[in-house]
Amino acid sequence: MIVALLNQKGGVGKTTLALHLAGAWASQGRRVLVIDADPQGSALDWSAQRAHCGLPRLFGVMGLARETLHREAPELARDHDHLVIDGPPRVAGLLRSALLASDVVLMPAQPSPFDGWASEEMLRLLGEARVFKPSLVSRFVLNRAAARTLIAADTISALAAGEPPALTATVGQRVVFADAARGGRLAFEQPRGDRAAREVRALAREVEGLTP
Repeated sequence: MIVALLNQKGGVGKTTLALHLAGAWASQGRRVLVIDADPQGSALDWSAQRAHCGLPRLFGVMGLARETLHREAPELARDHDHLVIDGPPRVAGLLRSALLASDVVLMPAQPSPFDGWASEEMLRLLGEARVFKPSLVSRFVLNRAAARTLIAADTISALAAGEPPALTATVGQRVVFADAARGGRLAFEQPRGDRAAREVRALAREVEGLTP
């Protein structure tokens, strides 16, 4: 399965979710490769930091921020159970290529009235991709959601009724995710990371269930 984390808005947690999904699947014995399709190279930086700290390799990370991604990803997928694409913000050609490469597109969103769930352009690109790939599955992922807040509850209700719908699994606003970005460690490798790890595992299970 090829899963892409895409959203034109920066700062919604694409890289964090991509790395943690990959880690959840790798910990279950899946062969996983993360493709860093963001010219900023955040996933590659995380991988380099992990190696610098002498931590064991959980999954591969490679840079592929070019518009031929949709032609190269299927070949890479033959040697892996899952490919996870960490997508770019606001690079239309790369976004198109990532969409066409994917089986599942996840669009992270935060529970904020100022944070649109997807721009008009993102939804337009998704519609264009479905012309060429009708089987493409897309879902919103509610990320950085504070537990038991009215705005989070309202957002979940709104997304559940929308199109594309939201996944049932949500991911909270947790310090361990920020520590993961800085230190090259995933949530399940950190003290007090149990709750975050459970959320990620629930997300990984639901995503795996989206395709036959």
